[in-house]
Amino acid sequence: MIRHLRLPADPADLAALTIGDMVTLSGTIIATAGIPTHQRLVACMESGEAPPVPLQGGAFFHLGSFSRESASGEFEILYMNPTTSTRFNDVMPGLIRHFDLKCVGGKGGLDRHCAAALAQTGGVYLSFLGGGAPIISAGIRGIRQIGYPDMIAHYRLVCLEVENLGPLTVGIDARGRSVYDEGDATARARRDALIAQMRAEREATGPQASPPVLSSREPPKWA
Repeated sequence: MIRHLRLPADPADLAALTIGDMVTLSGTIIATAGIPTHQRLVACMESGEAPPVPLQGGAFFHLGSFSRESASGEFEILYMNPTTSTRFNDVMPGLIRHFDLKCVGGKGGLDRHCAAALAQTGGVYLSFLGGGAPIISAGIRGIRQIGYPDMIAHYRLVCLEVENLGPLTVGIDARGRSVYDEGDATARARRDALIAQMRAEREATGPQASPPVLSSREPPKWA
């Protein structure tokens, strides 16, 4: 079942989600793919200055865009695609807490520090389909506002109106449970079990004979 969420998201709706759930979104989102953009937001956070696009309690996604600018200066987004969220692990916990972000997302997930911050705000991480530009772009209904217009297009803060954006997968839920951390733990456990099994099988067969050492002066017998 795919759940439909309207933004700004109801905290009760977010609390009801668990990792692996699928959702679509309608409402207003903020998107950027820029590390310099995040650094500017950190500067806003530290100085108390308001960002050019309202973020408080909102949905903030790591999405890059390919845009076309008209002669009058208006932008048209031709398509959007997710960028890797782990690039922003260092700054996202502070941004999540400061701006009380309820939905963040992109691809690749975020680390445990970000998950802990989302647990504090009651927010979730939503995973976008990598390479799913046509599906993502189909949900865009228009541009409401652009922040940091001095930056290249996909670094700008773009405030978008979306409808049925998705489907997106809940990668981190509002309790801080992370499909990425659990997947890593499962993989490590399987790896350790396989190593232990291989070691036991090797010990059960006894010591292995070493391969013969060939003299560099004499050709091998099969030569």
